[in-house]
Amino acid sequence: MSDKARLGKGLEAIFGENVNDVLEQIQQGTMEGFQGSRQNIPCQDVRPNPYQPRKQFDQDKLQELADSIAQHGVFTPILVRVIPNGFELIAGERRLRASIMANKPTIEAIILDFSDEQMMEISLVENIQREDLNIMEEAMAYQMMMERLSLTQEALAKKVGKSREHIANTVRLNKLPSIIQTMILNQELSMGHARPLITLEKESDMIMWAKRIAKENLSVRVVEALLKKPQTIPSKPKVTHHHYDKVTRSLEDKFQTQIKVTDSAITIQYKGWDDLNRILDLLDVNEE
Repeated sequence: MSDKARLGKGLEAIFGENVNDVLEQIQQGTMEGFQGSRQNIPCQDVRPNPYQPRKQFDQDKLQELADSIAQHGVFTPILVRVIPNGFELIAGERRLRASIMANKPTIEAIILDFSDEQMMEISLVENIQREDLNIMEEAMAYQMMMERLSLTQEALAKKVGKSREHIANTVRLNKLPSIIQTMILNQELSMGHARPLITLEKESDMIMWAKRIAKENLSVRVVEALLKKPQTIPSKPKVTHHHYDKVTRSLEDKFQTQIKVTDSAITIQYKGWDDLNRILDLLDVNEE
C-alpha cells in the first residue's frame, strides 16, 4: 500500500493505538509503506513543526543529548517533509535542537509526505503518549486541534485516547488569565491548583490567589479548602441607634456649644482657647 493511500485513512488506521511504536518503526525503516527518502540535510534548513505543542524544553537534558551527539552522532533520524526553501520537522525536535547545540552542520532525516492535519495529530499524540507535555501545553494543543480540525470534545477524546471529561477539564485552563497560564507552564502551579481558580468570577481574584499559592507554596488541599469558604467582605458591626436628643439638648444648654452624643462618646466643640477654658471651668478641671 502506498504512503498516500495509507495516509488517506487517517492516523487511527495508520498508527493504531501507539504512535510512538509506529514512529520508531518509520525511523528504523521497518514500517511498511513508509520507506521515505533517507538523507543528511542541513540543520539550518529545517524549520520547527508549527504544531509542536511542547513550549518548553529541559535545557539540562538538551545539553546532555548535545554532548552525546557531539561524541557519537544521532542514532535515530528525524522525520521531515519538504516545504519551499527547505524542510519542516514532523518529529524529533529534541534531536534537532541538540544537534544545533553540538554545532553539527547536518542531521540524518527521513523525508515523508504528511498533511497539516497529520502533522498536528502526530505532534500532539506523540507528546501525550510520552507524557512530555505540561498540562497547559496540553490544553493549548487541544484547543488548537478543535479549532483547526473542527472537532468536538468527544471526537478529540477518541483521537488522543483520553476521556471527554479529561478534555473538557483541560481545555478550561485556556480561560485562565495569561499570567496564570504562564505560571502553569513554569510549573509554579499544578492542574490541582488551577482547577479551583477557574471557579472564581473575577480575573483579579484568580491572579491574587495564584500569586499567593506560588509565594506561600500552598498545597492543593489547602487551596481547595480556602476557596470553598465564601469569599465575602466582612460586614460592619450593626450599630444600635439610641435617641440622645434630650441628653444632647441638656448638655448644649449647660455648655452653650454644640454637643454630639453617640453610643460610645460625647464630643464637645469649642472655638479658641478662651472658649476651651470656659468649658474646662464648667467641668471643674481647669488648672489654677
